[in-house]
Amino acid sequence: MSTNDNDTRGFVPEHTPRMEWAKLAPDVYKAMWQLEQAARKGLDSSLYHLVKIRASQINHCAFCLDMHTKDALAEGESVERIIQLSAWEESKHFYTRKEIAAIELTEAVTVLTDGFVPDEVYERAAEFFEEAELAHLIAGITTINAWNRFSVATRKVPGHYKPAGARS
Repeated sequence: MSTNDNDTRGFVPEHTPRMEWAKLAPDVYKAMWQLEQAARKGLDSSLYHLVKIRASQINHCAFCLDMHTKDALAEGESVERIIQLSAWEESKHFYTRKEIAAIELTEAVTVLTDGFVPDEVYERAAEFFEEAELAHLIAGITTINAWNRFSVATRKVPGHYKPAGARS
């Protein structure tokens, strides 16, 4: 998207980030990165992208949505499944039962104020994930929620991220 003043479409200019928290708190950033790497071990990459995207949608984290949708697309995820993710309850046929269980758990962990994680949501996830895999999934959901909060609080600007293979 262009932010050029001569652009006839009239896009609003990018906002200014509040701070570069990773540079100001490098030890925290490194610890978050290590948590990210540890959490994703043993999880299917496609499923993990869906979890990151869904949590980021709920948290209204535009920076993380930009990043994780681009990463998912770069790894072969379909545009259709990404688009339908915000309305997954009406488009379950795009996802496996295991993915749906992970998406439900993502929503429950992300929105704890809606009554914590209901037993039925946890039990459904436990049907599809071995215990260690479920622990990593919960860690991954927790991690993306933390990334979202850092990005939203510091107003990271979306639109400039390029997946690893596309960087120049």
